[in-house]
Amino acid sequence: MNGATFPDRDSVAARLSTLGESERSYLLLLMENAAQDENLVEGLYRHLDLAAASRLLNSLKLEKLGEWLGANAPARLQIRLMEAAKSGQHAAYAAFRAGLVRSGGLEKAYPKA
Repeated sequence: MNGATFPDRDSVAARLSTLGESERSYLLLLMENAAQDENLVEGLYRHLDLAAASRLLNSLKLEKLGEWLGANAPARLQIRLMEAAKSGQHAAYAAFRAGLVRSGGLEKAYPKA
């Protein structure tokens, strides 16, 4: 297996931080394959950790990332995304969580009875 097949968490984190058109296409392709879920989630944790450690927090960018992931991730990933969003107390996690909640992805995947 080559590195392009199984991206490491740092390359996923880099794509999450940029989130341009080509990065979105790549991430959508990654989310289609359930075998890549772990790589995606680990990359998300890495991205949130790096954002929390940075000197300047771009909360709007993190909210947009949460909103985009929530709207585009398959149902099987919605709970894991919310777990990642709730895993830290830093404002970076709160901003990501705000966008994720606004997307309504968790509610669409698991509607209330």
